Amino acid sequence: MDRPNDIVLPADTAWLQDPDTRAVYDALAVDGGAVFFVGGCVRDALLGVPGADVDLSTPWEPQEVIRLAKAAGLRAVPTGIDHGTITVVSGGHGFEVTTFRRDVETDGRRAVVAYSTDISDDARRRDFTLNALYATLDGRVVDPLGGVDDCLNRRIRFIEDAGQRIQEDYLRILRYFRFHAWYSDPDAGFDPDALDAIAANTDGLETLSAERIGSEMMRLLSAPDPTPAIAVMRQTGCLSRILPGSDDRLLGPVVHLGASVGVRPDPVVRLAALGGDDVPDRLRLSRSHARVLNDVTQAGYGMSPLPEVAYRNGYDVAVAAAVIRAALAQIPIDPTDLEAIKTASEAEFPVTAADLMPAFEGRALGQKLSDLEARWIASGFTLTREDLVTSGA
Repeated sequence: MDRPNDIVLPADTAWLQDPDTRAVYDALAVDGGAVFFVGGCVRDALLGVPGADVDLSTPWEPQEVIRLAKAAGLRAVPTGIDHGTITVVSGGHGFEVTTFRRDVETDGRRAVVAYSTDISDDARRRDFTLNALYATLDGRVVDPLGGVDDCLNRRIRFIEDAGQRIQEDYLRILRYFRFHAWYSDPDAGFDPDALDAIAANTDGLETLSAERIGSEMMRLLSAPDPTPAIAVMRQTGCLSRILPGSDDRLLGPVVHLGASVGVRPDPVVRLAALGGDDVPDRLRLSRSHARVLNDVTQAGYGMSPLPEVAYRNGYDVAVAAAVIRAALAQIPIDPTDLEAIKTASEAEFPVTAADLMPAFEGRALGQKLSDLEARWIASGFTLTREDLVTSGA
C-alpha cells in the first residue's frame, strides 16, 4: 500500500508534459491499468535538478506491456525481458518499462527476480529511499517506504537494512558514495548505519567487475565536489580496495583550484590527483580516458614547461597540469600561466620539411626539424619561419 501524502511534482516538470512520455503512459494505463513514473526522474523533479531518464513501472507483465504498446502504435523492444524490462519507443525516444518485481535470490552482483503486483515489493528491491519514489501522470508522488522526507532533506539512506541491501549488490557501496556526492546536504554528514554496513562489507567489492567499478567511480568523480565522499571511502577501507596505492590528500586542492579558474569537473583529472596502481586496468578505462590520464599525470607531476605541454598535448591537459602543480605547491594558479597555455595551444610550428630540403634529408632532416621546433618552443613560439630556416640553413 502506498503511503498517502500531498506531495505533487512541480507543475513545470517538463517530462510530465512531453507528448512522447504521455503516449507511453496512456498506452499502459488503458482500462485503468496501474502505471507509475519511478526512480531518478521523480527524485530529480522533486529536487529541481536536471532530470534523469524517464522510467516507468507497472504490475503488467512484459508480454502484456508489449501487447499494450503495439496496440497503441508504439514499438516495444525486449531489452531486458529476463528481468522484466521492455523499452517502449515513442517519438524516437526509448522509455524503460519494468514490471513490479521482488528479489528471490541475490549473490552480490545480480538478482533472480519474480514479478509482483505490489508496489511495496518493487520499492523494497531498490537501493536508497530517495530512489523508491513513484509518480502518476498528474504528478502525485507515491511513496511506499517514506522516502519523500529523505529526498527533500537530501539524506542518502539505504532502504531498511543497509547490510542486506549491500549484500544484494555490492556495487551499492559505490553508489552510496556517488549519490552522496551528487545529492546530499553537505552539512548533514553521512548516515552512521550506512557507514557501519559499508565497512563490514568491503570484501564484496572484490567480486565486482572492473567495468562496473569504473563506471561508478567516473560518475562519482564527476560530481561538483566529490572530496568528502572520497575521504569517507578511504576511512571505511573502500578506496584502497578499488584503487590500491591511491591518496586523496591532493583531491580537495585540485577540486578547489579547478573551480577557481572555471575548469569543469573532469573525472580523469581527479583520478590523476588520486593516483594509484594500474588505474586504467582496475577501472577498465576507455582508451581515450587512459591516454588523457597518462598525459595529465606525466604533465602534472613532470617538469616540462606548461606552454610546451599545451603545444604538444592541448589546452585541457595543460590546464589540468597547472591545477595539479598548483595543488602540489599549495599556491594559487597564476593567470599569466593560463594565458601562456592558451597561446601555446593555438601555436603552429611554421617550418615544414620542404623548407629544409634538399639541404637535409632522411634522418638528418627529422633531427633538424626537431631541433628547430625546440628552439621555437624555447623562444615562446615567437621565432618566425624566416628566423628558423635561416638559422637552419
